[in-house]
Amino acid sequence: MTLLDLFWILLVLAAIQPALRQKMLEAARSKLLHKLERRRGSRVIVLIHRQETFSLLGFPVMRYIDIEDSEAVLRAIRLTDPQVPIDIILHTPGGLVLAAEQIAHALRRHPAKVTVFVPHYAMSGGTLLALASDEIVMDENAVLGPVDPQLGDYPAQSILKVMHQKPISEIDDHTLILADVAAKAVDQVKHSIKELLLGSRSEEEADRLADVLSSGVWTHDYPIGVEEARALGLKVSTDMPMEVYDLMSLYPQTGQRRPSVFYIPVPYRARDAQPNADRPRR
Repeated sequence: MTLLDLFWILLVLAAIQPALRQKMLEAARSKLLHKLERRRGSRVIVLIHRQETFSLLGFPVMRYIDIEDSEAVLRAIRLTDPQVPIDIILHTPGGLVLAAEQIAHALRRHPAKVTVFVPHYAMSGGTLLALASDEIVMDENAVLGPVDPQLGDYPAQSILKVMHQKPISEIDDHTLILADVAAKAVDQVKHSIKELLLGSRSEEEADRLADVLSSGVWTHDYPIGVEEARALGLKVSTDMPMEVYDLMSLYPQTGQRRPSVFYIPVPYRARDAQPNADRPRR
């Protein structure tokens, strides 16, 4: 074997390595998914958005809830017997309102119990999916977020606020058009949230919660923790299965940069953390 042959072999191996690594990850995910499904007697759907290394060139791709996600989740729901519970694991910054609403309403229509697991965060459209569930299971440090609509770089409610602070004669046509669209967007999202909640809450309670989450009380990235979610009236548990955390570890961030967090990835018990000098001698 010549040096040139060795060079080409190494080049081919380097080119296919990302694809092989991705296949190995998918196999490990499927195995863990089957384990969780058998234990809970449910269909488990994973909707995790984070940077991963895709394609042979290894470019990181940012993910969010889109139409492809809604098509895939709706297909999974159609393949699930009406009597089989659905567990959906969410880790997402949000995404398209249309796609999130499609998934949310499909989950709400499923006759069996729907449980949403949030190990880290489910913001915006992710919170909309959580509202469609019968039970939300969050890590003690996980967060949800407001569902107020955004128009480009601006919150819809902030655009509407301009209309109350200036005379119409001082507002340009572009802003007036944006305000009209913003009012419609807020009404549509509020109606959608209320519709999702009416099956499990009174109309008054559903209307109150829909108004709080869609009316711009907070900034769009405001973190709603477990206790605040419960105070709002959401049914939240913190009984998170360990398999959910294990699944999250199988969706790694891109390895294109040096990690900013490092630790020994094993569980520590209290006695493990004691200095050697403090341990009793045998």
